[in-house]
Amino acid sequence: MSEPLARLVGELARLPGIGPKTATRLAHYLLKVPAAEAEALAQAIVEVKEKLFHCSVCNAITAVDPCRYCSDLRRERNRICVVEEPFNLEPIERTGEYHGLYHVLLGALSPHRGVGPDRLAIPGLLARLEGIEEVILATNPNVEGEATALYLARLLKPRGVLVTRLAFGMPVGGDIEYTDEVTLGRSLAGRREM
Repeated sequence: MSEPLARLVGELARLPGIGPKTATRLAHYLLKVPAAEAEALAQAIVEVKEKLFHCSVCNAITAVDPCRYCSDLRRERNRICVVEEPFNLEPIERTGEYHGLYHVLLGALSPHRGVGPDRLAIPGLLARLEGIEEVILATNPNVEGEATALYLARLLKPRGVLVTRLAFGMPVGGDIEYTDEVTLGRSLAGRREM
């Protein structure tokens, strides 16, 4: 394999969910497309890195600070929905059931991967609690998400805020981004106190 192709395969294989075989297939596909298409892909990647960043308030991905959720004065300002990753926001928004604020943790507790509370955006959440009546824990229904939700519930309850968890219409072991809107909407509507 030539050096440029090997380098491309190596870089593609670093992406989550992409193994060496898929990386090789993608690299060969990119060799076949016109140069303009490959350049458009490369430019889109560069543009995302140059123009997008995390909101200084909630950690959502944005091109303006604060983000559209934090700056929208029509949103309920007494409720925060806590999610693990920025890509978890859109599925919740699509349900039309939630109109409050968000906070993105930028991960979940995972001791075996070395992710402790100090690696999550928890201090920013605690700093936002004034005037908040409810914190909805919308972490994924898997081992890491459950551990994160329990940790946050223990941290938040003594501060006098109502702590709720999404109801489990979602499959255990599943991820929010793969859950259909109806199931996710029912989970939001049927959330329970922790």
